[in-house]
Order: sequence, then C-alpha cells, then structure tokens
Amino acid sequence: MYKQVTLCRTGLTYPKNAFSALPVQRVDKEYAALLLRKAYHAGFRFFDTARGYTDSEEKIGYALHDVRHDILIATKSHAKTPDEFRENLETSLTTLKTDYVDLFQFHNPAVCPLPGDGWGLYDAVLEAKKQGKIRYIGISNHRLNVAEAAVRSGAYDTLQFPFSYLSDRIDIALVELCREKNVGFIAMKALSGGLITKSDAAFAWLGQYDNVLPIWGIQRESELDEFIGYFSDPPAMDPRITSIIEKDRAELTGNFCRSCGYCMPCPAGIQIFHCARMIQLIRRAPSSAWLSEEWQEAMLNIENCIECGQCKDKCPYEIDTINLLKANLADYKEILAGRVRV
Repeated sequence: MYKQVTLCRTGLTYPKNAFSALPVQRVDKEYAALLLRKAYHAGFRFFDTARGYTDSEEKIGYALHDVRHDILIATKSHAKTPDEFRENLETSLTTLKTDYVDLFQFHNPAVCPLPGDGWGLYDAVLEAKKQGKIRYIGISNHRLNVAEAAVRSGAYDTLQFPFSYLSDRIDIALVELCREKNVGFIAMKALSGGLITKSDAAFAWLGQYDNVLPIWGIQRESELDEFIGYFSDPPAMDPRITSIIEKDRAELTGNFCRSCGYCMPCPAGIQIFHCARMIQLIRRAPSSAWLSEEWQEAMLNIENCIECGQCKDKCPYEIDTINLLKANLADYKEILAGRVRV
C-alpha cells in the first residue's frame, strides 16, 4: 500500500502524491482533461488549483465533476477585500462545477489575514465556511515570516509552502513547526520550478517527511506517468539518489530564482522568471530551444532594464534580481559567442 499523508487536524488522508493543476492552464481543454482523468484513475485524489491560474479551475470542473465527491479540491484567491473574496469564491464554485471547496487558501498575501483583524477578509472566509461553501481554511505563501505567523496563529488548517531538497534548515524547521501546531503541510515547488530534473530524487527526499504532502505540477502525459509509477514503486533514499541530491545542492543552493513569478509584471517587459535562471536551465536541461531567436530576443531585452527595483522589492526570497539578470545575460552572450561550452 502506498504511503498516505494526513493533513494534521483536518483528518484528511490522501496518497503522498498530489496533482498541481497550475500547468494545465498551458494546454488545451481536452488534453488537460486527459491528464486529470488519467491521474484520477491512477490514484490521485488531491487536486490543487487557484482562481489566478486562468482556466485551470474550469478544466478541473470539466474533467472531474462526475467524481467530485471522491476527490479533494483545493483552490486559492488573491482577494484583498471581503467582496472580492466572495466574488472569487462564487466564480470558483461555478467553474469547478461544485457547491463547496474542500480547502480554500489565501494566495500568497503579504500579511497574514486573521479573524477580527479589521481587514475583514478572514472573517468573510469564515462566514463562507459556516455556509458550507468551504470545509477547511489554509494559506499559500512564499514568505517565511507570513507562513510562520499563520502556523502559530491557530487560524489555519493547512500551509502551502515551497519545499524541496534545495530547502535549508529554516524551511525544515517550518515543517516541524507545522507538526507541532497540528497544521497540514502542502509542499509546492518540489521540483524547484524545473531546476530539479530527477523526480525520483525529489520524491524520495520528500518521502522522509511523513507530515508533508507534495503537489506536482504536471502538463505532459510523460510527466504524469512518472508520478503514477511511484504509486506502486515509490523511490527511496539510496546512494544513487543521495549523490544526485548532493550534486544539485552544491550547484543550486543560494542565490537562484525559484520561478514563483511574484516579480512580474516587469515595466520593461523582461520575462524575469525565465531570464533570471536561464543559465541554470541551459546547463541542467540542455536544449537548443533556449538559444532560439525568440529567447535571444528575450534575453537581450534585459539591456532595457530601467533598474526600478520593483522585482527585487517583490521577490519573497530577497534575491538581487537586477544583478542576477545581468549575470545571466553576460553568461548567455558568452554561450552564444561560443566562448563557453554547455
């Protein structure tokens, strides 16, 4: 029997293999439905989406409405006011073809909403819960201080936070804090935005944390097949996987872009979340596509940076984004000139 994870005080128990529907917004409706249905029939039961993921909710509703009561649907909202939340929730219920959401999550707020804080946002969510439109309340965040505040507040059933084998001891301490406070931990960015290329290593490492439910961003059937295979043959830590993790940590730990996208939009039109990690992408997942005319144009657009500082200010990881972009552009030009081999 494959490992199960209980999201602490919720009592919700699911296979330690969950589906992030963020990437299905990038494929057409029928292909998304194929992925979602195949995932369901293979054993996936936890499906995570968000109001901000364009048509992701709609695709889940289209593909899985007939098995609604056999799955958990988690969604999110960037709403900043009670009225905006209520509007978002009604839209989510309609697009998901359901009359309730199992887990509603505040989507990366800069400040942790709390009951009675004068903001009214948490209270509006609590009212929706009393009406039966929401079963549990969670928060998704990239900011450690907000995540810790949420866990310690006692107001949240779950926390969704980036967690992978590139995480440091502070992130691991957050997982343990969730265990202590009886808050479910949902691990996003388990492949670190694509920089981790060995899913078996990522899966095995996360398998060491029995209170962590990883969600995998899937947009191709070949990717889905990998994770389906882990239901019957879950990877475990061994010397080969340990070696992969140690090598990746040596190359990637530190000042690298996680591709969360919160730096966007850029006033100069720079595709920051790709361009700021271009050299790592080229070296870790070699592809001539990264050297195409389209990407050359995108990288050269870094020269149009007005150094407004918005990207750096908005980065939840406090990365010096401007200088990271410049460094990537300099290395990219060296690659194009043939002076550096990849």
